[in-house]
Amino acid sequence: MTSLGAAIFRGSIGLGLFAIITAGLIAFTQVSTADRIAKAQKQARAKALMEIVPEDSHDNDLLDSAISLAPSPLLGTKEESEAFIATNHGKPVAIILPVVAPDGYTGEINAIVGIRPDGTIQGVRITAHKETPGLGDQIEARKSRWIDNFADKSLDDPGEELWKVKKDGGYFDQLTGATITPRAVVGSIKKALVYFEQNRTILLGTALSTAQ
Repeated sequence: MTSLGAAIFRGSIGLGLFAIITAGLIAFTQVSTADRIAKAQKQARAKALMEIVPEDSHDNDLLDSAISLAPSPLLGTKEESEAFIATNHGKPVAIILPVVAPDGYTGEINAIVGIRPDGTIQGVRITAHKETPGLGDQIEARKSRWIDNFADKSLDDPGEELWKVKKDGGYFDQLTGATITPRAVVGSIKKALVYFEQNRTILLGTALSTAQ
């Protein structure tokens, strides 16, 4: 092999090794980043769950109580999702359902809705959204108390026909300068209540079997 050929060969080997090392580093970074994101999402989910069902109101591990739900138009889910079951001394305290409002001002609004066995709301928390800062983002519990207006409500209170914002003739306040966002949230929570009513026996039965 000529000196030129040897140099080219060595250069090719060097480039090949560089490409392999670079690809390995990229793959490691992607896996590491994905792990961090998954961990952060799990922590955020746990925090939201605890805000809905305080630790002193249940005696099970909420994150270990997940059950699979099939895609549902009422929940706004297009793929399989998870519900969480809070129990105390073997009895269900709340079923926490995932909901997706597809009609937010700037896209989907994701939330979780805690519903007691009697059909009343334990609490609601927004888990993801892209609504306008300073306006639509007031649906977040850390930005305003608006989301707490749903606590203790049910389909019967204020009445199924009143599950709308006041601008639409309903019971619930809209946000100052924003109507589309709260309208979407109110509608999605109502649908979650309807879903619970339609699947109450199955959900509560699953809760009891899970607690045993």
